[in-house]
Amino acid sequence: MIRRCVASQEVVNILTACHSGPTGGHYGANYTAKKVFDSGFYWPMIYKDAHDLFTRCDTYQRQGKISQRDEMPQNSIQVCEIFDVWAIDFMGPFPSSRGNKYILVAVDYLSKWVEAKALPTNDARAVSKFLKSLFA
Repeated sequence: MIRRCVASQEVVNILTACHSGPTGGHYGANYTAKKVFDSGFYWPMIYKDAHDLFTRCDTYQRQGKISQRDEMPQNSIQVCEIFDVWAIDFMGPFPSSRGNKYILVAVDYLSKWVEAKALPTNDARAVSKFLKSLFA
């Protein structure tokens, strides 16, 4: 991996971003230095500077080291593509309008795309025809 060697005036900003930025987490000096390396930066005194910042960080000094007992379990996030998950439901019965008493509504969970059709009945055959017209 190619890393950019940074000037001394940029060091504090990079360390602060890796330690206490949105993805920082106020971890220790070595982990903060690792995050700097992973971000593609380098300078010769990185571990010393990270340790200096770490000892001055009020938030970390108050919380102390997080033990494994205090950690939350990490659950994987299910990745869902557009049009993967749909919700289908009937509405009605309504007063008859041109022979139709029900509305069949299908909604895509991710994009919130809505398809609706007025139908005379609320049976499986009507749903099957609706889905064939929707996905064909």
